[in-house]
Amino acid sequence: MDLRILLVEDEPGLVKTLRDRLHSQGYAVESAHNGEAALELATRDRFDLIILDLMLPGKSGLEVCRELRRRAYTAPILMLTARGQVEDKVLGLKTGADDYLTKPFHIRELLARMEALLRRAQASPGAPAAVYEFGPVRIDLGRTEVLREGKRVILTAKEFLLLRYLLEHQGATLSREELLREVWGYGGSPSTRTVDVHVAWLRQKLEDDPKEPRLILTIHGLGYKFAD
Repeated sequence: MDLRILLVEDEPGLVKTLRDRLHSQGYAVESAHNGEAALELATRDRFDLIILDLMLPGKSGLEVCRELRRRAYTAPILMLTARGQVEDKVLGLKTGADDYLTKPFHIRELLARMEALLRRAQASPGAPAAVYEFGPVRIDLGRTEVLREGKRVILTAKEFLLLRYLLEHQGATLSREELLREVWGYGGSPSTRTVDVHVAWLRQKLEDDPKEPRLILTIHGLGYKFAD
């Protein structure tokens, strides 16, 4: 079955270009031209990935992303933005986007980013479902569910994949380069801050005291590990 992509973009020319190219790559593509239509489509149908423009009529891409994550929507979201400011990119990631691409972009970079997100979002076939409990935190990898004191913790797809990788290598020290490669699918090292920021967000959601973490530990000069 073709992987299904939801393309949320209000520029007709770009929509046509991307649809044609994605179709040629074997993707099934649905498109929405505003935030309200995007929310309706995303919650009605199943998509493997959402390409979401930041600037949309009606609800902005940030609002759409925030609302989807509030509804525990776990498909990866790749945000497109014409803005170059670091603040806008960080805000997009904090809202729940898994990656971003600044316009204008080359279609090959878009495809590479998509492939990396899709590769990491797909669960390994036959992998055993595991449940971990750490004090008030319960993590069910099979159900992609995290609870803290019995209440659901909303994680982005990338946060969950990072958490899963840390748990699957519990007790091992993992370098930022390894995490970028295995979780983000990057062959190089575009920004070690990517890992640091996502670790910080996980700590905010899981740790009793994010400044004195007991679960996700920093191994200075080496990387991170999930405590034994």
